[in-house]
Amino acid sequence: MLPPQIDALIPNGLRLLRAEPITGSGSNRQYWRLIFDQAPELIATLGTNLRENEAFIYLAELFAEKGINVPRIVAVSPDSMAYLQTSVGRSSLFDDLSRKDLIAKSMELLARVHSVSGIDYSRCYPVAEMDRRSIFWDLNYFKYCFLKTSTGVNIDESALEDDFELLAADLLRAEPKAFMVRDFQSRNVMISPPGEPYLIDFQGGRLGPVYYDVASFLWQARAGFSPELRSEMISVYCQAARMDEGQFRLTLPTFVIFRLLQVLGAYGFRGRFERKEHFLASIPPAIASLKAEITPRYSYLYDLVKIL
Repeated sequence: MLPPQIDALIPNGLRLLRAEPITGSGSNRQYWRLIFDQAPELIATLGTNLRENEAFIYLAELFAEKGINVPRIVAVSPDSMAYLQTSVGRSSLFDDLSRKDLIAKSMELLARVHSVSGIDYSRCYPVAEMDRRSIFWDLNYFKYCFLKTSTGVNIDESALEDDFELLAADLLRAEPKAFMVRDFQSRNVMISPPGEPYLIDFQGGRLGPVYYDVASFLWQARAGFSPELRSEMISVYCQAARMDEGQFRLTLPTFVIFRLLQVLGAYGFRGRFERKEHFLASIPPAIASLKAEITPRYSYLYDLVKIL
């Protein structure tokens, strides 16, 4: 049975055949696929955080106006805690990672998102911009939700903090900045029946360096993209975004390291504490990727990662 907040949003004249719960999300939001008699499917969302819902609704409407492939908002409850959106497909890019053409289209979609202007970043959630404080939220997520709880490794706190400070300074110097999706990865890209990618998860986005999203996508732990494919898709992105590819490649590795630290914190929390199996399964490939990407510039972190 649907919650009353969702039931009240169903447009008059539509006959609901069934509501299928959608599971597997890393958040506490609840989702249903609503299937109607002689009408397109809709996705229903019941959120737990008002500001997060408001951010998604605002950004979805703005991106739709700008011609970006995102779900369209159909109805919103008076308290904004529930909403309906169009369904943009039943399969994510993660379900068919053999399709290089879809991967390339997704990189081009990301470049279009990064080109969007006129965003009121004060309406983003939980912060308007990737700043030093939010960087340390993610670094401490790695330290406390993964490193200290899942590895059994003794940590030199002072040495680790020195590397965190250096990494944060490197990240904050990066340009250009745009709307940073933050969790741009293949599970959050749906493929419509005609074969077009749609972005479905952007409510945690904020102003930030564009490199982060490219790192998130191409170094997603369970996607397992080859170095050759990653290199090719970096070229696709840079061409679509009209960026200097040489400079982009120099800056990107810092964001790859940062993203891998962040996701290991998330996998530790969602997997170890919330016991969500697909997050647990993502830990070994994420560690392997971090070992491959970490550099001696962050000397203590470099030695620490090598023994994980």
